[in-house]
Amino acid sequence: MPSTLTEATDPWCLRDGESAALLHGHPWRRFAVLGDSVAEGLCEPVDGYPDVQWADRIAAELRVVRPELAYLNLGLRGLRAHEVRATQLAPALAFRPDLALVVCGGNDAFSRAYDPDAVDAELAAMVEALRAAGADVITVGMFDVSLSPAVAERHRAGLGERMRRLSARTGALAERLGTLHVRLTDHPLVADPSMYGGDGRHGSARSDAVAAAETVRRLGAHLAGARHRG
Repeated sequence: MPSTLTEATDPWCLRDGESAALLHGHPWRRFAVLGDSVAEGLCEPVDGYPDVQWADRIAAELRVVRPELAYLNLGLRGLRAHEVRATQLAPALAFRPDLALVVCGGNDAFSRAYDPDAVDAELAAMVEALRAAGADVITVGMFDVSLSPAVAERHRAGLGERMRRLSARTGALAERLGTLHVRLTDHPLVADPSMYGGDGRHGSARSDAVAAAETVRRLGAHLAGARHRG
């Protein structure tokens, strides 16, 4: 069901001037993205919302403050967490990012064979390597796609349990490793049908706009905290 809103009127999206104020004076110059289709960007178009995916939106907002920001998106659909680490971590480190977004594990959680410990280990390896190289790292607890109308009822409970477990485990890992964590799993819009695409696996352009807003707000809170501590 399409949203009746537009991005300009959506109360959950960024307001005019909000991002520039939140990100004012940010230090990041090199932004790398690692992950699966959520990182690559496979959102379904929605009238009233620009067809710009989540990571590209974040890069664009960062460039409002620093137009020279270098941006590398390595995201590729279909990958599991171990494949993201095996194929993307080395080129991401070679890029020398000072800010990185790591989002994966969703493809693992779609399977009944989902191994939370194994996914945690892959995420931790990527986060630790990026942090050791000097990058701030963004992690995310994804929207619970089991609530999409396109997911068959017989799959909904099991998929939802695995998605929520992935989110909780990623949140605990983020706290332990000191990432900038964006929790979308319990967002007020998580059960809104307009947030999901028709394939039962991905979000809509509205969900990407909302996710970008929440990410920018998390970055802004981090910067505000750093200024206060300084």
